[in-house]
Amino acid sequence: MIEISEKEIRERLTFDNPWWTGRGIDPGLKDFPRRFYYDEFYGLVEDVSVRRAVILMGPRRVGKTVMAYHAIQGLLDAGVPGDRIVLASLETPLYSGMALEQLVRLFIDIHGHRDEQLYVFFDEIQYLKDWEVHLKSLVDSFRNVRFVATGSAAAALKMKSQESGAGRFTDFLLPPLTFAEYLQFIGREDELIARCELNDVCESVDIGELNAELLNYLNYGGYPEAVFSERIRQDSARYIKSDIIDKVLLRDLPILYGIQDIQELNRLFTTLAYNTGQEVTLEELSQSSGVAKNTLRKYLDYLEAAFLIRRVKKVDQNARRFKRVTSFKVYLTNPSMRGALFGYVSEDAEAMGALCETAVYSQWLHSEAIDNLFYARWKRGEVDIVHLEPVRQKPDWAVEVKWSDRSATGDDPAYNLASFYTKTGVELDGLVTTKTWRGDREVRGVRIQFRPTAELIYTLGKNILSPRGSLSQTLSQGTGVS
Repeated sequence: MIEISEKEIRERLTFDNPWWTGRGIDPGLKDFPRRFYYDEFYGLVEDVSVRRAVILMGPRRVGKTVMAYHAIQGLLDAGVPGDRIVLASLETPLYSGMALEQLVRLFIDIHGHRDEQLYVFFDEIQYLKDWEVHLKSLVDSFRNVRFVATGSAAAALKMKSQESGAGRFTDFLLPPLTFAEYLQFIGREDELIARCELNDVCESVDIGELNAELLNYLNYGGYPEAVFSERIRQDSARYIKSDIIDKVLLRDLPILYGIQDIQELNRLFTTLAYNTGQEVTLEELSQSSGVAKNTLRKYLDYLEAAFLIRRVKKVDQNARRFKRVTSFKVYLTNPSMRGALFGYVSEDAEAMGALCETAVYSQWLHSEAIDNLFYARWKRGEVDIVHLEPVRQKPDWAVEVKWSDRSATGDDPAYNLASFYTKTGVELDGLVTTKTWRGDREVRGVRIQFRPTAELIYTLGKNILSPRGSLSQTLSQGTGVS
């Protein structure tokens, strides 16, 4: 049997790393817009004073590899010689079966490195069995190398990173495009956003136009490539479903977890995607998807590990958690997946309310605040988003998400929120979102702010990495969003 030669591997490494010969990264990658998260990520890559590997994780096609290339360009711009940087995609067949240390030593041998500061990028590292053990060993063995790894199975990567890489790995989560990034990418942010005042939701110039772009964002805007490709936008179902969802369900999860019944898993995900933003029970899921309840829990863990869904737990009217979890909400991590599976979602579609709620949650994916988000439900009411203060586990703010202006004249959504605030003693103003109406009024003795949903979604995405703080921090200090 003919084996892959070292010469072939060397040639492939040289081909994959054009900066070794002074050509730099591909112009198409270099000119691609940078994510809001780039500066924070690059700071981790650049700071070699802390001996840790950086683990860039997130779902498929959100720009992890592109951001790795942008970091390489940043290093080159900062004066790092090209031959001190290597990127190897572990999906490349030539590298199959190679140990990480073998790749690193080959890189060092090619250029004759000794004690120079080096940068090694491993793309799609989850396909290497026991990657965390190998990477930890490299961090300990090669003291002058900054290791950066990317991977698509975020939760699985994070779990292994925390278990085996404690003190050796720094996790960095890259979520789908935020709505603010989407507006910036298409060049309409300055045109559509009027002002952003501290402690309030940003205001739009034309809420009708902002809503139109929100509709585009919900249907395809969570993926950078879809934003810039008219062909993908016209056939987003084929691109998102075939290239992203199916690859995760049909390849990634079976490889990572040894799942046998792929069609069963696919039926479950389809059911969850159609019901994004809805409360479900294991009994209901079992009946609608045809998956046995004892298998459901494992599949839900798998889908969350693959960064396809996010489960949210429930609290009661007094903001107390339930000891026995019988129901929960499930959100797609990217609202664009629903349209890809079930067709374009129009402005007046029944699903718009749940999709807007899904989009609100998806803006928080990078923030630690998401671990403290719940929903409240009792016999006569519900509040969509409740934040429990991490230490005291008491509610400090809540939001009711609606795609309607009925709240301007009717009390139903605002009444539920006011009732929850009164019952739990929350002192801050409540927030109910609308389709177009902006205003404030008192409901049952509680001051309620009403802001358009699109403005809130934009504000969350814009400020999640702001030095002034996240929504959680700001709402803890005053009214609105920083």
